Amino acid sequence: YQTLPDRASIPEHHPSTPIATMKSVIFASAMASAAAFAPAQVGRSTVALNEMSKSIPFLTVPEKLDGSMAGDMGFDPMGLSDIQTDLRYARWAEIKHGRVAMLAVTGMVWQEYLPHLPGAAYATTDPFEAISSVGFGSNFQTLLAIGVLELANWEETFNGDSRPGVLKGWEGGGWAKKTEKQQAKAYEQEIVHCRLAMIAFIGATHQTFLLHKGLLDFSSPN
Repeated sequence: YQTLPDRASIPEHHPSTPIATMKSVIFASAMASAAAFAPAQVGRSTVALNEMSKSIPFLTVPEKLDGSMAGDMGFDPMGLSDIQTDLRYARWAEIKHGRVAMLAVTGMVWQEYLPHLPGAAYATTDPFEAISSVGFGSNFQTLLAIGVLELANWEETFNGDSRPGVLKGWEGGGWAKKTEKQQAKAYEQEIVHCRLAMIAFIGATHQTFLLHKGLLDFSSPN
């Protein structure tokens, strides 16, 4: 009988042997196939690839939404920030629209439920009918006031370097007394209220035009 070799003398497979090499090739091929179906991440850093959006947890944070602006939750599913060369102007626009929406929603509720100025021109409770009932003069005064504010902040909006939304001289007497943390909280609160007001204005318009109901009428539609 032929003697069997000692177990210690049997060569073990080294990672560089053909079997180990074949396993590595198969694994690499599988990973490459899986990567082909993953969404492409163009122009993002390694840090951004690993950071997920707070608002949409299954999407990565857009490159320009780095958290430096108040209210930045990484929400940009349409990639609009990618086509903006400077988000500062976009933030100015968002704040302006939000402030107008807050005034509009407040005015609509006031028009329906709170006292009006005397006279037939101000008697209607329909917030959209009120635009035409007050006549050209009142509307012109409103548009003129808006135009003056826009012109006064034109240079700062497009070419300035201040914080978006800050109107010099309009901060209020107690603003300078706030700490940096309190000011940051106030900026955060404003942008949240702006976004809520824009949604509320859309809802108020739907309530008035399509449902023909009062803004504070919460009964079910007929």
